[in-house]
Amino acid sequence: MTAHGATSADVARRAGVSRTAVSLVLNGRGEGNISAENIERIHAAARDLGYRRNSAAVNLRRRSTATIGIVTDEITTSPFAGQLLQGAREVAFDRGYLTIVADYGLDDAREREMVRALRGRQVDGFVHAAMSMREVAPDPEMAELPTVLANCFAPGGPAGVIADEEDGGYLAARCVFERGHRRVVMLAGRTPQEAEYIPATARRVAGFERAAREAGAGEARVVDAGWQIGIGAEHATALLSLPEHERPTAFVCARDRVAVGVVLAAARLGLRVPEDVSVVGYDDESEVAAVMSPPLTTVDLPHRRIGERAMELLLDALAGDAPLPTADVLVACELVVRESVGPAPTR
Repeated sequence: MTAHGATSADVARRAGVSRTAVSLVLNGRGEGNISAENIERIHAAARDLGYRRNSAAVNLRRRSTATIGIVTDEITTSPFAGQLLQGAREVAFDRGYLTIVADYGLDDAREREMVRALRGRQVDGFVHAAMSMREVAPDPEMAELPTVLANCFAPGGPAGVIADEEDGGYLAARCVFERGHRRVVMLAGRTPQEAEYIPATARRVAGFERAAREAGAGEARVVDAGWQIGIGAEHATALLSLPEHERPTAFVCARDRVAVGVVLAAARLGLRVPEDVSVVGYDDESEVAAVMSPPLTTVDLPHRRIGERAMELLLDALAGDAPLPTADVLVACELVVRESVGPAPTR
């Protein structure tokens, strides 16, 4: 052992494996190349010996700074979508990379300045991340380095990692159709100022309509609504005030906060959730969905996994393990089942 601490050769001797195996495992490339037993032995030996990689030497050989630039629109102001950044940063750190986050606040000129500044610091690649799923046009200088988009997409590339929003809308709708509901309303997110649905909403609506077709639910319909509690309460009050044989028995909402409005409207009208009307949200928003009364069934947007996957794809490309994807990568949404959905009323 050297005066400066353990070497990879020391780790190899302690674990009873080759130095090549140690290098693969400690550079995050052991899975699929090294047995699970030997991976664990190598990590245990490294911990026991207090081994630390010489990052400067590794980076010099790679001609790399082991730094990734993360350019975002306004994620740093959003604790909800901030899970995306956390996931990306942790994957990078585990692979021996540091990240620099630059938030341009939807200012195109500022974005260009930030990309140039990050290139001046010789980042190895970029992740371009958005707070909500949308189409973007990344700065051309960004595309000169390996780049992956996160929670956004660009028709001309580079590829993006995005939530499978159509499947999310499908899961939200299917969970009420499977309980016998047919008079189902989707309160879709669109304000009066918007000429068309934003990309996420359009895909969720497509998923809802697919589930309705499969269920043969000809009475199911989509109602344009916004994103806040008040608009949910307003639409639900009008719809739940219809004669009993016409009013909806279930709502699929664009956002958890819209679902809160539906639950409040039902209570004001003397209706119970889920006995008289079932409610599904979207987002699994912290401090909202799980603490509602009743707790809200909702769709979890996989922001953290989007950040992780985008960074994994970028680092795999930088390591030469796999090429960058040429098409957008979909990350599955998850239905979180709680207590706000019940069987369709029989009366």
